[in-house]
Amino acid sequence: MKKITYTLIPVENCDLCDAGNSQFKILGKRLNGSQGFFPKNKIGITTTVVKCKNCGLVFPNPMPVPAALSDHYGVPPEKYWIPEYFTVNKNEYAGLLSLARNLGDFSGKPKVLDIGAGIGKCMIAFENGGFDVWGIEPSEPFYNKAIKMMNVSPDRLRLSSLDDSEFEENYFDFITFGAVLEHLYNPSESILKAMKWLKPNGIIHIEVPNSNWLISELINLNYKVRGLDYVSNISPMHEPYHIYEFTLKSFQEHAKKHNYEIVYSEYYICNTYMPSFINPLVKWYMRKKDKGMQLAVILKKK
Repeated sequence: MKKITYTLIPVENCDLCDAGNSQFKILGKRLNGSQGFFPKNKIGITTTVVKCKNCGLVFPNPMPVPAALSDHYGVPPEKYWIPEYFTVNKNEYAGLLSLARNLGDFSGKPKVLDIGAGIGKCMIAFENGGFDVWGIEPSEPFYNKAIKMMNVSPDRLRLSSLDDSEFEENYFDFITFGAVLEHLYNPSESILKAMKWLKPNGIIHIEVPNSNWLISELINLNYKVRGLDYVSNISPMHEPYHIYEFTLKSFQEHAKKHNYEIVYSEYYICNTYMPSFINPLVKWYMRKKDKGMQLAVILKKK
């Protein structure tokens, strides 16, 4: 296991709805590695996982913050992603392109920013779709792979974190946080910074883990009936380094405070990890109760 030094920072308020810590419900503990079904047999350290009772945001408290971002993401992309990820599928981002065109108020050649561009696949899809595309990526190995393997232009992809990036205000028509916001320690600040770069009536796409995902709830129930105080939510100290899980209400509460609109939301089922004979019933229930793995939202700047 890679040695990482963390600073533990107590969380006093929910990052998205600003509820005080009296509104935090303790869910259980999370190890700094894979837990499986027998976490008591694993050696490691844990952090406490809490859920905001006001908006449903799930996060660690205290927050384990690594000494450097590279401690989490300074790894070869081949180690972080499965081999199939490096295959370019021309239809992979078709749904997102369609959403952008249908919900965006675009004219001319729309300007797009991909925050956390990874190896550049989303940038390539939007460029091929006729958009004017920029990206930022904080991981040097991921950035290098985008330039050298995917042929993304270094003039369009910046090696930078969101915190260290600057663009003109009111510049972009569309900004995407695809599987990114759950990795950022201050999602509220990240959304608001992106809003400054967005044109009036521009839109932001966000896709994040759902804090009410059915499979996670079933695993947690399994732990509970066996008398274990562990949970499967988030992974703040091991890959894929998810710090937060969200609900639609998390964004609704944030939108109220910061004067933007939510113009689209959808829960994606993704993989159920259940036996095939029960999959149809599980998927039906997940759709009916909004308990899919991922939540997608589109935010519109007023």
